[in-house]
Amino acid sequence: MKAVLFHTHGGPGVLQYTDISTPSPGPGEVLVHLKAAALNRMDLWIREGWPGIKLAYPHISGADGAGEIAALGEGIDEWKVGERVVINPSLHCGMCESCVAGEDNLCSRWALLGETVRGTLAEYVAVSRRNLLSLPNGFDEHKAVAAALVYQTAWHSLITRGGLRPGETVLVVGASGGVNTAAIQIAKMAGAVVYVVGSCAEKLALAESLGADYLIDRSKDENWSKAVFQLTDRRGVDVVVDNVGTTYLQSFRAARKGGRILTVGNTGGPKFEIDNRYIFSKHLSIIGSTMSNRRDFIRVMGLVFAGKLQPVVDRTFPLSETRAAEEYLERGEQKGKITLEIRE
Repeated sequence: MKAVLFHTHGGPGVLQYTDISTPSPGPGEVLVHLKAAALNRMDLWIREGWPGIKLAYPHISGADGAGEIAALGEGIDEWKVGERVVINPSLHCGMCESCVAGEDNLCSRWALLGETVRGTLAEYVAVSRRNLLSLPNGFDEHKAVAAALVYQTAWHSLITRGGLRPGETVLVVGASGGVNTAAIQIAKMAGAVVYVVGSCAEKLALAESLGADYLIDRSKDENWSKAVFQLTDRRGVDVVVDNVGTTYLQSFRAARKGGRILTVGNTGGPKFEIDNRYIFSKHLSIIGSTMSNRRDFIRVMGLVFAGKLQPVVDRTFPLSETRAAEEYLERGEQKGKITLEIRE
């Protein structure tokens, strides 16, 4: 099969579009013939390498994928060859205490497809039967892969962990990334008033089209926490979605007393300073989460399939041009998700 892989960490130049053996599904696994995949920031971090990560080379990244079932492993009787599916990239054992309790994203052996396990930037991938969800007839694979990782992530953070309630106010730090575009729509669906901080008018226009109520252009107003404070009549917002990390100081300032800071990542870097005075003096809660449990994945994808949530696809590249796609992602020019076309 064709795949995009690398044998060592580095820049986009380490990526190779080449042939590799097609995997075979093991017991309880299904082989999916992929038609579409999507990029995430994780793909860049894995390729570049972070301290302590251990990969079996050559490595294939990519978490999101959708296509048709090509083969069934031993013991599979609930799926049929030819069925269209989207993959849940959150991998779990199904047997530990957390999995049995339905909290599979807390699994003791949790992993993310494409992170330490070969992923979806290829023609085929073998995954557990637990990681498949049927695609409705006619539903576009590219919209499915644009939603799979980021919508479950945003839903679990905002709704399950964050406990967002109708009438609350939400600040989303960042206007155009995959998780943030999902968070804007989910917050609006939940009945919240949404404030968005973005880097330019074009990205803020996208946020507005997704339902954002108040827009703050940080290129014109670097002190955006003050702007939020003024827009909320000096109250602050109930919830801040901050997946940057290095912006925490302003997020703390923008939150009301008793507010919640939600995070699922740190695009600005893993290490940064925190002024603890804001946390205890304002009674702030910092709530982190990774991906979601299967229950949330099924629920939010059902809303996507029903058209109640609309994944944003910025550009689509052929799999053979993954290097150019990752360079585009690195430049931060995208508005929504970057997907890859995987066709013979």
